[in-house]
Amino acid sequence: MNVAFAANVPHNAALGLELVAAAPGDVEMRLPWSAELVGNPETGVLHGGAVTSLVDAACGAAVFLGVVPPRPIATLDLRIDHLRQATPGVDLWCRATCERVTTHIAFVRAVAHQGDLAKPVAMVSATFMIFREGQARPGEVAR
Repeated sequence: MNVAFAANVPHNAALGLELVAAAPGDVEMRLPWSAELVGNPETGVLHGGAVTSLVDAACGAAVFLGVVPPRPIATLDLRIDHLRQATPGVDLWCRATCERVTTHIAFVRAVAHQGDLAKPVAMVSATFMIFREGQARPGEVAR
């Protein structure tokens, strides 16, 4: 599962994202702490871009696994409420759940944490577009 995840999304592989658990519409993903991903060397706190990449990937994976049959998807909106800084030196986790799927839109909620869901680092709400058969993707011309 992790091999296909990394091979299909090189950015996720470059960050070291790991798909830890997956079920239809429900994903747990881990971002290993790395000095290369730190935003401020004085504090050792992960950069907000790395946090955003983790939650976007987890939310997208939850949608992808929740849509039957599988379809291409794209992030429409990603809202992150940062509640506290991540503790330096500690891996960051994201649990994402696809709450509802309509004909064209999927709705996801997620929490980023460091091992304790009761002490979230961030809360996330996202929407994804679901591409249908014959629908043009960005940069393509519909036929």
